[in-house]
Amino acid sequence: MKYKHVFSICAYKDSPYLERCIRSLKGQTWSSHIIICTSTPSRYIDELAWRYGIKVFVRHGESSIKDDWNFAYAAADGELVTIAHQDDMYHKDYVKELMAAYRRYPDMTVFTTDYGIVKNGRLLIGNKMLWVKRLLRMPLRIPALNNRTWVKKSVFMLGNPICCPATSYQKLKLGEPLIQCDYSFALDWDNMLRLAGEPGRFICVERPLLFYRVHDEATTKACIRDNRRALEEEAMFRRLWPAFMARWLMRFYRAAYHAYD
Repeated sequence: MKYKHVFSICAYKDSPYLERCIRSLKGQTWSSHIIICTSTPSRYIDELAWRYGIKVFVRHGESSIKDDWNFAYAAADGELVTIAHQDDMYHKDYVKELMAAYRRYPDMTVFTTDYGIVKNGRLLIGNKMLWVKRLLRMPLRIPALNNRTWVKKSVFMLGNPICCPATSYQKLKLGEPLIQCDYSFALDWDNMLRLAGEPGRFICVERPLLFYRVHDEATTKACIRDNRRALEEEAMFRRLWPAFMARWLMRFYRAAYHAYD
């Protein structure tokens, strides 16, 4: 691998938030290689890439989350890869914490952090959903346990507490492709559950090192509107629990959707 760590930004159309994302990656205390990957090339993306000295990789074909993420992952020539979402921003210490974890635990296959939600330009404070997710991630903060398959899988039994843009993958150990399912929303949950079954350690740094932006054009909100999110999340629960438990868990899981209203 040419680089120790690569941020691979998934750019879709002309997001007004893309430059903020780029600036947060350029402002890291530990410098990483940065690329932009897109299936919707445009002058806007090219101009931003030129301004910040970033190479653009174009995927030809219809846009899809699975194919776009796999392309961004494959294009990153790094031992560690973070698929950055164009709307989000990273704390300046994200890579510093990532590299510290990698040095301490070379068997680390997945690294993730806590995150904050940005809505209408403001950081949401005291969000109950985030506190629940921190509780679910607790086993990943215990070095004696976070390399055990049953512990890693247990984290995902009550939902997906990991925010995908806050997550980095050790490409050296995991190989390609990264995503191997056909979901359009729950693909990150399915993928994390699959990776939990592979050898390697899951590390969680419980600091909010990603700022996840919620807005009307976000994919998450679109998946809520057309019911894809609910259908796919219930399908995931049915894989893990009996049908009656899956329905019961979805009653509580749907309550978290209001964070995107």
